[in-house]
Amino acid sequence: MNTISTVSNILVGLVAVLHLFFLILEMFLWEQPYGRKAFNLTATFASESKQLAANQGLYNGFLAAGLVWGLILGAAGRDIKIFFLACVIVAGIFGALTVGRKILFIQAVPALIALISVLAS
Repeated sequence: MNTISTVSNILVGLVAVLHLFFLILEMFLWEQPYGRKAFNLTATFASESKQLAANQGLYNGFLAAGLVWGLILGAAGRDIKIFFLACVIVAGIFGALTVGRKILFIQAVPALIALISVLAS
């Protein structure tokens, strides 16, 4: 494996870990002080929206699983990594447009950097 592929896999792995973190925040910590602070939520809103957040967390888990699947397959998983990184980028752009610009930088930009790295390897 060359250096570019190694860096690429590390970047894809970091995006996967980031989405596992989102899963934990949205599925398990949404109503906790840390989760409410991360998303700037009131206790009432967190309580009323916890099912929606858990659903969103599950989707983030699927994105992470797809990226891990691509990594496990090695070179044969290149197209899978590209697909799931593209999904993360689209979700990040959508989130930035509909929820807050911060999402673009937290979600889409790291995935875009990883995608560029995968395409270059």
